[in-house]
Amino acid sequence: MNQTSSTLPKPDQPFVSLSGMAEESRLEMLEYWRSLTKRKWAILVAGLVAALLAAVVVFSLTPVYRATVTLLIEQSPRKLLSIEDVYGGATQEKEYFQTQVEILRSREVANRVVRGLRLWEYPEFDPRLPDTSLTGRARTVLGLAPDNVDWTDERLATLAMERFASQLRIEAVRQSQLVKVGFEAHDAQLSSLVANTVADAYVSADREARFRMTQQANDWLQERTQVLRDKLMTSERALQAYRERQGIVSLSGSAQTMIGQQIGEVTQRLVEAKARRAEAESAFEQMRAVRDGDYASVPAVVRSGAVGEAKRAETVASLKVAELQQRYGSEHPRMVQAQSELKAARENLLRQMQTVAASLSREYESARATERALEGALSSARGAVQNVNRQEFQLGVLERDVEANRQLYDMFMNRAKETTESGDLQSAVARVVDPAVMPIQPVKPHKTQIIAIALVLGLIAGALVALLLDRLDNTVKGIEDAERRFQAPVLSALPALGQTDGKSAMTMFLDRPESLLAEAIRTARTGVLLSNIDAPCRVLVVTSSVPGEGKTVVATNLALAHAQTKRTLLIDADMRRPQVARRLSLPPTVKGLSALVAGTAKPEECIHGIKGSTLAVMPAGEVPPNPVELLLSQRFRETLEQLSRKYEVIIIDTPPIELVSDALVVAPLATSTVFVVRAMDTASPLVRKSLIRLQRAGGQLMGLVLNHLDFSRSQRYYGEYSGYGQGPYESYGYTQKPGSASA
Repeated sequence: MNQTSSTLPKPDQPFVSLSGMAEESRLEMLEYWRSLTKRKWAILVAGLVAALLAAVVVFSLTPVYRATVTLLIEQSPRKLLSIEDVYGGATQEKEYFQTQVEILRSREVANRVVRGLRLWEYPEFDPRLPDTSLTGRARTVLGLAPDNVDWTDERLATLAMERFASQLRIEAVRQSQLVKVGFEAHDAQLSSLVANTVADAYVSADREARFRMTQQANDWLQERTQVLRDKLMTSERALQAYRERQGIVSLSGSAQTMIGQQIGEVTQRLVEAKARRAEAESAFEQMRAVRDGDYASVPAVVRSGAVGEAKRAETVASLKVAELQQRYGSEHPRMVQAQSELKAARENLLRQMQTVAASLSREYESARATERALEGALSSARGAVQNVNRQEFQLGVLERDVEANRQLYDMFMNRAKETTESGDLQSAVARVVDPAVMPIQPVKPHKTQIIAIALVLGLIAGALVALLLDRLDNTVKGIEDAERRFQAPVLSALPALGQTDGKSAMTMFLDRPESLLAEAIRTARTGVLLSNIDAPCRVLVVTSSVPGEGKTVVATNLALAHAQTKRTLLIDADMRRPQVARRLSLPPTVKGLSALVAGTAKPEECIHGIKGSTLAVMPAGEVPPNPVELLLSQRFRETLEQLSRKYEVIIIDTPPIELVSDALVVAPLATSTVFVVRAMDTASPLVRKSLIRLQRAGGQLMGLVLNHLDFSRSQRYYGEYSGYGQGPYESYGYTQKPGSASA
């Protein structure tokens, strides 16, 4: 049997064309647009329903009014003490401003407003009224609502403050010191009243807080001042007692200066006395060294004036004796007188020298006594200085203590006076720039905006649902979709038939040649004829994934179309649920394929004709117990070869691939396979799986036939185009009879 080559890969090779089908998950913009336009009315209805529901809810809501008061936060006074304060001024101002904004949100301000206005007496803030909200109704139904509550002012104020905080709006204006304080309420007048009251309560709370702080500071300063006054008086009394005890009138440094001068003078005199004592001591030592009483070798004695005079007198007497001795004899009276004068002079010299020596001894003792006296005086003066230093040190300690206490006392006294004077005048932390007025229009709900948003959201939700449905819908939508999903050619697309036309669909090509189904069958026939042109016989297997896809109708009408030009045989190989004989009105007991393969009948007994056509039909015949074994037998192969010598086209109707393997057994014996897919019904993964199984079994896929396709819907939804049923086709000779079916 001749078999032509195909583009399908070998069974042992990967099915490349089918593996590329995974690209179907990437929907292009055109697919999105088709999905949206397909369900545009449903999407529009979804948007309108959402807008209608939003309108019902919005118009049932109580309007909310917002009144806003604008406050100017005054700057905090600062004293710049350093350059760091200059650079840090902006940060401090920002922190101060943010602090004041948070104070506006504080519980203290809220408590003042709630209690000042007694907000719990207004219906909007009265917790004693029944809660008509959905949550409140649910709590009432479930029995969770509190009963027998003791509604004190404290409890009412606490509950009202919770509601108050949720409706208060504080907004700081950027790059300014302005703060907008807004309040939302169902009552327009109440909203403006509360907003203005919040501003007043904030300013009043700040003033009172400052006043309390001033009072506390003043009390503390007064108390501290009294303590410092007592401490100052105690230190002054201690200073005065010390002065009286030490007998100090007023030192002021004069006593220490006088004693210092005295020490200087004594020191100077001591130095001089030491010098004199050293000189006297030297002379005394020289004198004491003389043994024979001759003190002429002692310099101190020689330098004495009396000794000098006595020595000159001796010299004169000695010269006189020498002169007289030359002139007179030793017995001369003048000589005797001269010698007597010389002797007297020498005795006077000795006496003077002894006197001087005695004076040197006395001078030495006197110098020593003077030196010791001066050393004692110096030591006494030094002790007096140390005593004075100790007294002045203790006096200085007491005086510094008194001075420090006096300075602290004066500082606290001045600060206490300043605090007392400034306590009566406090600058306001803020002032109202723009008071709140009663609003005219509610701020919410924004009815038009909410309805428009609901409409847009409804449209978006509808579009998302439409895209999701298309995403979840994995059926084949049309020719383009089939070729894209399965990477296989589509031979033709058969139109969807109504219930009446469906009953006569088996022979519609013969009975109604002008119908759309007949046109589609002719298109499929053309595709079959253009493939394997040189083959003497074409054996086609017609199968599908699951039952109900119309493979028997396609096989029969395709066989009728080929029978117009070629010797054609239609074989019903679906021996599990045979349909050809019954739907072509053949006798129930007619013999067919099973009898021919089994050898119990001849070919002419198993082949039957169709009225009005040259088509030869071989029904399934009697259903065998195991059809697969029959199709796998060598007899079936031989029978198919014999029939291929007689007929130019053999079309075999086989069971669905996903139910049984009959088609996978027959497909390798055929020239090619025509796979029928029911449009908008069969899941594409199931078709893909069947094609892969067919390819692995060795079957050669010629193409797909898309059955039961609604052309108008496909063209409108998926962009498919078909000329079936259009005016120009009537000019090709197929005149449509009145009352015939149309696409």
